[in-house]
Amino acid sequence: MPKLLYQGHGSFRLTADNGTVIYVDPYAGEGYDLPADIILVSHQHGDHNQVHLCAQKPDCKIITNEEAITDGKHNSFSINGINIQATDAYNENHDPKQCVGFLITLDDVKLYACGDTSTTKQMERFVDLEIDYAILCGDGVYNMDLNEAAECARLIGAKHNIIIHLKPGELFDRERAEKWNAPNKIIVEPGEEIAL
Repeated sequence: MPKLLYQGHGSFRLTADNGTVIYVDPYAGEGYDLPADIILVSHQHGDHNQVHLCAQKPDCKIITNEEAITDGKHNSFSINGINIQATDAYNENHDPKQCVGFLITLDDVKLYACGDTSTTKQMERFVDLEIDYAILCGDGVYNMDLNEAAECARLIGAKHNIIIHLKPGELFDRERAEKWNAPNKIIVEPGEEIAL
């Protein structure tokens, strides 16, 4: 069963059953000691792209927004049995040509990491994908607020919803997480690891 370690802010680590380690948007918190097979960077803002924090295997694959988008097309990748599809991510603070989210499939678990975004047209089609976990942002400053993030959760229809990126400059905001009115909500604290 794969695991997710939430590190704080927009950062988390995934570990597949075969030992493959994936870091997503490294920046906050702790837990960068497991050598990475894959590092995913949704965009080049400094609170998402601190790749140097991650221990890395010699053949570590780093996929940033630059590799994820080619000529306006969102790319897909298959590494160590992990499938990764770049998705739309955008709002007034994030250029759609320079930002992505990621659909990640590991051990038959489908996870959507939205990156920094507000509602996208693409989310309307996600319900057909039967996503297991949607990891959504909700700071209401640089991205959608809690109400919009709850609407996105309903639109996507994932089995479980996790809110992150809740307060600029902070690892987490428990009070805001508890106010989030999304279906099938799971609150994960920084430093907490859950089985997916």
